[in-house]
Amino acid sequence: MSFSFDRYTIVIPVFNQLQYTVQCVESLLRQNIQPGNILIIDNASSDDTPQWLKQHPELRQHRNSTNLGCGCAWTQGIVLSLDSEWVVLLNNDVLAGPDAIEALLSSAEREKLGVASPALLEGQNDYDFNTFAINYNHKMSGVIRRGKFHGVCFAVHRDVCEKIGFPDTDRRLGGYEDAEYFFRCKRAGIPMGIVGDSVFHHFGSITQKAIKKTTGQKSLGDLAYFRSRVGSKWLSRKRDKFMAKYESRKWIDAEQGRSGFTLHMVRHDGEWKML
Repeated sequence: MSFSFDRYTIVIPVFNQLQYTVQCVESLLRQNIQPGNILIIDNASSDDTPQWLKQHPELRQHRNSTNLGCGCAWTQGIVLSLDSEWVVLLNNDVLAGPDAIEALLSSAEREKLGVASPALLEGQNDYDFNTFAINYNHKMSGVIRRGKFHGVCFAVHRDVCEKIGFPDTDRRLGGYEDAEYFFRCKRAGIPMGIVGDSVFHHFGSITQKAIKKTTGQKSLGDLAYFRSRVGSKWLSRKRDKFMAKYESRKWIDAEQGRSGFTLHMVRHDGEWKML
């Protein structure tokens, strides 16, 4: 007997910063995404987030009594969405471009990816994002950076979780949960990619910056511990850094030469920096 899975669930971990959560959810709903496909994991927010969620019972939601961290929220979201073919793990400080989720998953399936991320436009939202995104997607359609994904938004196919497990819930990883998952994917030979058919605007790690400002922490994660967990040695880090810079330069030159854009662009003082 075959079982039919839902196409996707969008999991959004939140900790305060309600104004960004509202913008994010509204940008998704404008794409005719059903509220039941959105799952908010509230990591014990102390602002008006709990009240706002009570006013929106149409959204799937789960509240933790304490802040369990991003990795745990991701895993909770996946576990609560085991009937979905794809789980899209999404920051709350983003705006979704036109048809961003469907385009992301369609690109992932076309390119046979197990993990896929959209293109990112980061920084100041001092431009007409929706209009810009339409032109951007038209020019960047079919562009892909293979072997990469980013933690701002990444769609994970259920087969990947069955092969390598869920994101790590270890709080000591702090902001390195996505990097730890990337190492596992890479070592398991999971096909990964960043695709130009889908684009998001990312305001820029709003929640992490707020936590750092409140606590005085320079980093939310233990870098030395992360490196020991993934077996990252000095020599391999130097080699990987060199290769990443070389590969990134090739991508930037090829993408910019083709369309004038790249799959990662940062907005500052009205100008775009290509990354």
